Amino acid sequence: MRYTITGATGHLGSAITEQLLTQTDGHQIRLAVHTVQKAAKFQDSGVEIVPIDFFDESSLIKAFSDTDVLIYVPSKSDQAFARVTELEHVINAAERARVHHLLSMGFIADQVNNPFALSPFYGYLPRRLAGSGLSYTIIRNALYADPLKPYLPELIERHNVIYPVGDQALTFITLADSAKAFAKVAVTPKLLKNHQIYTLTQSRNYTMPQLAALLSEVSHEQIGYSPVTLAEFEAMYNQDGEGHMLASMYAGGALGLLNEVSDDYQTIMGHPATPLAEFIAEN
Repeated sequence: MRYTITGATGHLGSAITEQLLTQTDGHQIRLAVHTVQKAAKFQDSGVEIVPIDFFDESSLIKAFSDTDVLIYVPSKSDQAFARVTELEHVINAAERARVHHLLSMGFIADQVNNPFALSPFYGYLPRRLAGSGLSYTIIRNALYADPLKPYLPELIERHNVIYPVGDQALTFITLADSAKAFAKVAVTPKLLKNHQIYTLTQSRNYTMPQLAALLSEVSHEQIGYSPVTLAEFEAMYNQDGEGHMLASMYAGGALGLLNEVSDDYQTIMGHPATPLAEFIAEN
């Protein structure tokens, strides 16, 4: 089997690579990356590292050749049009390279009425794959729980969770759990079903008062819930110009579109995802 992973130097792609190395031999893994030097940490594992440009189909066709399972982790972009264009190149290249199966990352903010800036891409993804000639599986992630750890000191200082989602709940998954599920699906034929869509979440969701109570318990500090407006949130977290994207995501959360709970993780792994309280309590 040959597994090719895009985005293998990013947070999720790197974690998937590490998990896949526990499931199969490194010589069966190809990392398709923008900057080869960034993947140097995997060289001793025997993996093949090849350069790609998502907007140069010839580089993709070459990287995807002789691939049984292509694990597609999209590039980091806050523009839906760029993501959709990238996806078109990936699909066209995968078809021309005769990739046997595509395993793609999705996200729960893919509803037709979701105002999230990248919702057009995540909604287009399953529809476009359904119309392609590829065999495919999609794994939809909930919100990553990981940013809550470095964010906790700021919340303690503020004494409040400030996410602008009102009385609606949010669902989380850890990046490590997501990577484990991707690797398990990739190497397990009975899980790698054509047209299958999995959704990775923890076993419950959290309203913001519930999240504040959990963070209070873990940190031994009193944290409440006092939401800012979407405009205020956008201005506060506009580093690298991502404020609008983040605010639009929570706008979808305020509509109840980020509260989905699924038992797919347990179906894949045989046990529940890491609970949020346990994850936050670590370190």
